[in-house]
Amino acid sequence: MLIEFEEYLIDPIHEKYAWRICDFVVSNAERLKRFFPKTLEQNLTPDLSKYFVEKKLKQFKSLEEFLFVLKEKENRTVIGLVYIKKIDWETKEAELAYCIGYQYEGKGYMTRAVQFLTDYALTELSLKTLKIIVHKSNLASIKVAEKCGYLWKRTLPNEHKPPNENPLDMELYVRT
Repeated sequence: MLIEFEEYLIDPIHEKYAWRICDFVVSNAERLKRFFPKTLEQNLTPDLSKYFVEKKLKQFKSLEEFLFVLKEKENRTVIGLVYIKKIDWETKEAELAYCIGYQYEGKGYMTRAVQFLTDYALTELSLKTLKIIVHKSNLASIKVAEKCGYLWKRTLPNEHKPPNENPLDMELYVRT
């Protein structure tokens, strides 16, 4: 466990989470399909989740990407995911990406998690610049970024291509 809050924990990815991640993804498929399509497609069955977790563990150990799981304290249900990804160790930059289950939205869980993992990335990982890339329609995610000290920098044209849609412009938020 990395940190414990009143209602939930933040844990680095672990092989024991495959089934729980599958449950989280399947129950939130509608929420994830547009902006987390790869996470969704890689976790639609328990077997796929097992391979997903194995891959993420290797990436964690090799310092390529860090995946953290938010889980309820009481029953250990996965309630969200936070990635520290696209890490450039030379420039000391990375991107944070996050998602939370529909029943946990609006409770401040993700804001606390992103703040903690931002501090973790800046201090423990010695990164200098962190980015959050979000669509302008995702007001909750923009609110999380702003509450955690990220500042809007610019619009990134055609930055994200959701399945079966045209590319979308995305908003870049940065914290140094």
